[in-house]
Amino acid sequence: MRRVGHDIVTSDGTTLLGADDKAGIAEIVAATAYLARDTAPRATLRVAFTVDEEVGRGTDHFDLDRFGADFAYTFDGSGLGELEIETFSADQLRLTIRGVGVHPGTAKGRMVNAIKLLSDVVAALPRDALSPETTEGREGFVHPGRITGSASSATLVLIARDHDDAKLEEHVALVRRLAEEVVSREPQASFELEIEKQYRNMRGALDRHPEIVAAAETAIRRAGVEPVHSIIRGGTDGARLTERGLPTPNLFTGGQDYHSLREWASVQDMAAAAATAVELVRLWGEPRG
Repeated sequence: MRRVGHDIVTSDGTTLLGADDKAGIAEIVAATAYLARDTAPRATLRVAFTVDEEVGRGTDHFDLDRFGADFAYTFDGSGLGELEIETFSADQLRLTIRGVGVHPGTAKGRMVNAIKLLSDVVAALPRDALSPETTEGREGFVHPGRITGSASSATLVLIARDHDDAKLEEHVALVRRLAEEVVSREPQASFELEIEKQYRNMRGALDRHPEIVAAAETAIRRAGVEPVHSIIRGGTDGARLTERGLPTPNLFTGGQDYHSLREWASVQDMAAAAATAVELVRLWGEPRG
């Protein structure tokens, strides 16, 4: 049996490699450089790079009219052949609890510690379900990520995720209900829950454009790879672009173990991703019946 080796790119193990998404950038640049020299018929290509994708801000100022495309593809996936048309829907929550701050030496019967109340909310969140540590596939979660504040006022930042928009609303309602229950035990305490919409599952919109997804499947096969349909337990700029009216499936880059010190990328898989980009542009330039 013939074995095919892979050249692997890693960091030295003390920092992130940044394959997410430097790998995608490298592949797009390589594909564009190749197409600039290629004389074969092809579609008109528009290329764009965004910033702040990891915090859901990558398309805040993206000018769709200036970009001038009817559809797009992001290169922000992972394993060889991945084609993703389904993401989480996502909200960020900021829960602020206000208590009563008093000098601790004279606090008996007077202090209402906001940090302790906020901790009660965190402790009441499900642990065997509805958390990143215990879910997979299309299962959603509520994830407390950061606490700041003092005894008089403390804020908890959470992210809520689900592939089903209705379930996402249920997760947000759970946080509100827990806050109400905790604060109700302290008449002098109060809370505020701010909800920021981040992105929504792009599956419904992309289902209305099967030809765009089918073209990606064909391009991946032309690059010598079998398409692998997978879902994203996260989001991409493609989700927000799709929501704004630019259908945008997500394609693989060859990167692995994103957001960890073990992050790595396969040079061969990156080459296949670049080849897929080339084949996409060629395919859309072919006469269509």
